[in-house]
Amino acid sequence: MLSRLFIKNYALIKELEITPSSKLNIITGETGAGKSIMLGAIGLLLGNRADVRVLFDEEEKCVIEADFQIGAYKLQSVFKEADLDFAEECNIRREISPNGKSRAFVNDTPVNLEVLELVTSKLMDIHSQHDTLQLGTNEFQLEIIDNYAQNQNYRETYYQAYQAYVKAENAYKKLLSEAEQARKEQDYNTFLLEELNKVKLDDLNQSELEQELEVLENAETIKSKLNLILSYLTHEEQGAENAMRSALVEFKQVESYAHHFQTLLERTNSLFIELKDIIAEVQREEEKTFLDEERIVQIKENLNLIYSLQKKHYKNSVEELIVLRNELEEKVNRVLNLDGEIANLKNQREQAYQTLIEIAEILSSSRKEVTQKIEKEVDTLLIDLGMPNAHVSIQISDIAPQASGANLVAFLFSANKGVKPDTLKNVASGGEFSRLMLCIKYILAGKTALPTIIFDEIDTGISGEIAIKVSKMMKEMSKRHQLVVISHLPQTAANGDCHYFVYKDNSSERAISKIKRLNEQERLVEIAQMIGGANPSPTAMNSAKELLAMY
Repeated sequence: MLSRLFIKNYALIKELEITPSSKLNIITGETGAGKSIMLGAIGLLLGNRADVRVLFDEEEKCVIEADFQIGAYKLQSVFKEADLDFAEECNIRREISPNGKSRAFVNDTPVNLEVLELVTSKLMDIHSQHDTLQLGTNEFQLEIIDNYAQNQNYRETYYQAYQAYVKAENAYKKLLSEAEQARKEQDYNTFLLEELNKVKLDDLNQSELEQELEVLENAETIKSKLNLILSYLTHEEQGAENAMRSALVEFKQVESYAHHFQTLLERTNSLFIELKDIIAEVQREEEKTFLDEERIVQIKENLNLIYSLQKKHYKNSVEELIVLRNELEEKVNRVLNLDGEIANLKNQREQAYQTLIEIAEILSSSRKEVTQKIEKEVDTLLIDLGMPNAHVSIQISDIAPQASGANLVAFLFSANKGVKPDTLKNVASGGEFSRLMLCIKYILAGKTALPTIIFDEIDTGISGEIAIKVSKMMKEMSKRHQLVVISHLPQTAANGDCHYFVYKDNSSERAISKIKRLNEQERLVEIAQMIGGANPSPTAMNSAKELLAMY
């Protein structure tokens, strides 16, 4: 239920706060005082689009905030679907900044309007005389039947089965599509794979091949240079080897006279040993260096094939070609196993569908069992509300499974004797529709926990005994559910557990809508004014007392 409503800087409302009763709350006031403005503010909590033109003060942000007690609503799955933490005390807040930016919060968690609407639609239900859209939808009509039949567990079980079937169906269709595409590409992928397998990619090192080719193509030059190096190192008269050998002889003689040259002698000897090793290495390289035309041709063939494959597949390395080859192997092999996968998913889909149909039949049977009961109860209530010839007919037909079940529901209505029931939009006037909706909500109130119901002048156009019966019906509903009723009828106003009065304060330069909770005396005067005008007569005051005494 709604435990607190706070509105700040909205339209004619500078700041307003109410803590409604858990039962029947009445809101009255003069036309234009701001009752519809309150509904507009509440509409923002229900996800309606915001406009900066609603700001009372264009320099400040607008805040609409409501606290709810939701422990009895069984909304854990709704919060889970919205990825929100559930708590029995729920705070909903909507803010509109002067720059037009709108933000919404559920328990201080930012949410988009879709999530806001998902949550708040379960917390508040606004119904006005002209609002025929909701009752005319198949989904809402199914909810009426399911709430009456208390099918919540069936609905939850069915929805889980429906989700499982949709998942299985989508997986099956996706695999069929992939299989069709894969089979179209199979020959081409096989050709590409065979082309890649011709090259032993795992045994190739592109960098080493390129380096080896560079050496082989320049073998004669390398061999010539190595020979020249050897001549510099080993020439009999001018070679480095003989020069180093002579230097060692001289160092040994010097060291024999001056021992501190020992270190230089040892370093020179090390250089001589290293030089001899270099000469031996150069000789080996020179001996094995030769022009191998056959090897050059072989390497070029391998590299040209690699380059060609890289260019063809837009790859930059052998490693990337290996990755491509492995992917092609997986695709080619998967096609060979697709029939088994398809058969498996088809079987899963059929099993999920069979489970879905079995639960759908149970749900459908439960719905069909209560339609006549609903018709009878609604017809009886309509008679009490002054519509003796009214009749509601509920038709349920079977359709392909959908998220809400495998049924299509049509609520047909006739207000007059001898007139065949037809869809609501074709036959129900505003007043007739209002009484019909009130009857439906009345019988549902005894079956399930309803959200806070806001009736916006649905008692317009009735009076006398019918008005008293309508107000008693609301009073009975409020024993189990919270109602907020905006009304111009004294019969309705006298029935409330809590009476709020909306008025315009013109004491400053700009009119401001305000609201106050009436005490017993103020309430008596307000009801008398609703009966007899601004200056109620003693008769009007006595009538107001009588109305209050009736309840």
